[in-house]
Amino acid sequence: MATIYDVSFLAGVSLATVSRVVNNTGKVSDKTKKKVHDAMAKLDYRPNTIAQSLASNRSNSVGVLVSQLDGPFYGPMMREIESALRAANKHVIIAAGHSDADQEKDGVEFLLSRGCDALIVDAEIISNAYLVELCQGKTPVVLINRHVDGIDERCVHLNNLQGGLLASRHVLEKGHKQIAYISGPLFKLDARERLEGHRQALAEWGLTFDERLFYEGDFREEGGYAAMAALLDRGVLFTAVVCANDQMASGAISLCLERGLRVPEDVSFVGFDNINFPRYISPKLTTISNPINEMGRMAAHWILREVYDNTEVSFSHRFEPELVIRDSVISL
Repeated sequence: MATIYDVSFLAGVSLATVSRVVNNTGKVSDKTKKKVHDAMAKLDYRPNTIAQSLASNRSNSVGVLVSQLDGPFYGPMMREIESALRAANKHVIIAAGHSDADQEKDGVEFLLSRGCDALIVDAEIISNAYLVELCQGKTPVVLINRHVDGIDERCVHLNNLQGGLLASRHVLEKGHKQIAYISGPLFKLDARERLEGHRQALAEWGLTFDERLFYEGDFREEGGYAAMAALLDRGVLFTAVVCANDQMASGAISLCLERGLRVPEDVSFVGFDNINFPRYISPKLTTISNPINEMGRMAAHWILREVYDNTEVSFSHRFEPELVIRDSVISL
């Protein structure tokens, strides 16, 4: 098996130069890099990452706990995390929590056991107290898509309450007074905050929250479909529906069309997240922006700044939502 010494001899450069090329550190001319890479290829040399980790006390890997592995929401987040870290010659190790406290904790413990230099944690169920204690450990941790008091500087999150407020204000400003609301599962903080924004918007217009026009969904298309069926079957009049995410809005719109209802002429809709596909359906969905891709990048940047001493990358903690107006809300 070839060693770094063999590469150094064949390339005619020092061990330090080979090390800089392998680890992508320091300045090395393109000509010298080519010599090293050619030597590595000829010798079929592979850097010993375990030895590198022992020598540097770094694994050059970052653990990422993600809530789900499917759906259109988490893909952009993971893409930006991986891209930002890969550009810095770091790699990600992924575990999924599946919205279950035990699985989230198991995922965290697995990532810690792999010797990751830091963790990016998207946890929905485990308690704030657990997360505060986790952040007090030796492994640096940044939270994404969640805010926890006391560790604010480690949280990258969206102002979900403001997003809920913007969504419901929009339909109210368009003259709607009978407004149904499909929430996400209320054990999730973002779902509760968006619902609170809806309640506050109703209060601003002097309207009372009507439980008959409320349905707790699951953030999935199927949940939006079932929610819409239940709301229509209750027989309570409504002219607009605010959904806590775009996936449920898509499912709800599908049910309306099956029942012969026109959107937005009979029922107006507002979603949340501004994922890709609702901008291409008909009607194009009015929604609330949730820059999860940018939040993923910022979580990676926190790691690069705090763990790998890269002070050149930018970093922001809190993101503000924006209303994205399209075609799914009509004025009364």
